[in-house]
Amino acid sequence: MKVAGRVGAVPPYPFVEISRKIAAKKAQGIDVISFGIGDPDLPTPPSVLDALHKASLDAPNHRYPESEGLPEFRGAVADWYKKRFDVNLDPETEVVSLIGAKEGIGHAAMAFVEPGDIALVPDPGYPVYSVGTLFAGGESYLMPLMEGNQWFPDLDAIPEDVSNKATIMWLNYPNNPTGATAERDQFAKAIEFARRHDVVLMHDACYSEIAYDGYQPLSLLQVEGARDVCVEFHSLSKSYNMTGWRLGMAVGNPEIIEALRVIKSNMDSGVPQAIQQMGIAAMDIPDGEISDRNEIYQRRRELVVGALRALGLTVKHPRASLYVWAGVPEGFTSAGFSERLLEETDVLVSPGTSYGKWGEGYIRLSLTLSDEQLEKAVDRLSSWSM
Repeated sequence: MKVAGRVGAVPPYPFVEISRKIAAKKAQGIDVISFGIGDPDLPTPPSVLDALHKASLDAPNHRYPESEGLPEFRGAVADWYKKRFDVNLDPETEVVSLIGAKEGIGHAAMAFVEPGDIALVPDPGYPVYSVGTLFAGGESYLMPLMEGNQWFPDLDAIPEDVSNKATIMWLNYPNNPTGATAERDQFAKAIEFARRHDVVLMHDACYSEIAYDGYQPLSLLQVEGARDVCVEFHSLSKSYNMTGWRLGMAVGNPEIIEALRVIKSNMDSGVPQAIQQMGIAAMDIPDGEISDRNEIYQRRRELVVGALRALGLTVKHPRASLYVWAGVPEGFTSAGFSERLLEETDVLVSPGTSYGKWGEGYIRLSLTLSDEQLEKAVDRLSSWSM
């Protein structure tokens, strides 16, 4: 049997490895507490589930959807962007539905990357940016994210020959895995770079609604000139505890949206319409409910940061995202520290190298454990002696 070379070229997906480690421990009867995967433990809001139930009884929703999404869903996305970011979108030309943001991110390279092209990819970062590039036949140029540069790519350090061959650049703020946020001037510099080098700027904004201490993350589309070169990917997964329902959207430049729609219409059959009705209900949830949810994550953040600092790790309070990014103690590698922690406490964290080589020296912890599990994990960390 001949398997395409691109399959063998794909590195192991880090979350698969995490699941395997947990399964091996559980097979031995060991209770493993995992900080590994950012899948909200909080339930989908009742009003959203009610919308699904009602929509599931509507016969037209039993048939194939359209790839671009229901007009009502796209209109709701435009309304939400106006309310949340004061950004005006044309729902007909500047919004497309996604089967979760991961699907859209994976397909995006197909629209703009050909063999010989380069994608500018943050490292550490979400693995799908590079894998989508690989599947499209392109090459990823890794842009290091480093603490000294506030976890933002140093665009001036990208060689000119690389910039000239690049067709897309990925940004992701609030950031996975570092939890970093971006300022308006940083976004403006990326927009200028994209315009100068004729690069499509793709912004993964899936964590914009998880924020703390009164901070509100920006949309890249709020920055002047973004609409000329940018598409922004968003998801209802983290914003409204809907990871299992697979619903997201891409918004921005009409030509970019249309190219993505062409790829999608030939590769998938769109989001089930009943689930789009869930999304419409979700985006109508009062801001107060989102604030209440974020207070839960903020309390968890305090517990995790405190426990890690007590162990001697270097860690700052993230302003946004579901993740705490911590520097491991001197003398440890990311993998070595993570493995020792798992073996001696049965607590699993993600080594920073799961997200790229520039993640060395760090670990990532997700805040999506139940309060009970989180407190149990903190107790284990507090009693651990390195």
